[in-house]
Amino acid sequence: MTSADPRQALRSDAFALLRAAAPGPARDAFEAHLAAYEDGLWRDGPPEHFTASAVVFSADGSQVLLVLHKKARLWLQPGGHFERGDRTVAGAALREAAEESGIDGLTPVPGALFLHRHDLAAAFGRCTAHWDLRIAAVAPEGAAVVVSDESDDVRWWPVDSLPEPTDPDLADCIVALREQLVSA
Repeated sequence: MTSADPRQALRSDAFALLRAAAPGPARDAFEAHLAAYEDGLWRDGPPEHFTASAVVFSADGSQVLLVLHKKARLWLQPGGHFERGDRTVAGAALREAAEESGIDGLTPVPGALFLHRHDLAAAFGRCTAHWDLRIAAVAPEGAAVVVSDESDDVRWWPVDSLPEPTDPDLADCIVALREQLVSA
């Protein structure tokens, strides 16, 4: 692969994002997994591969956007697999969030990152785990949502009152990214 190859550009961006993250066991594990698999960012790569998602906050930071995921049957942040045209992790996360929510004009929060590895149910086929790179983003004032084909519902929720069922780690993710949003 050459440096002009979009796949390599995305891989380089993922490494840079991880290197800029706070040191610790999660970052070390994510870097090691990415280093171990040249195709680790891609759905057609190893069964445990990377994904990108965006924890989308309302313009005032009081609410978070969640989608009722069809396969997982949980309220989750929007996100998904990388696609061939993606050149940055943030770009992929924002693309996924716009596709799943119908909101254009999302703004990423510089440096806001939460790392989350989770095992997947059999409904996800050959994918056995996702190494999710979660960024924070802010929606434009008054952003209206649209339910996509990938979700059963899309709604704004107060950051301190999440719906059930959801991923038990999502509340910690929201708190951590909201702190980064406030300090940005």
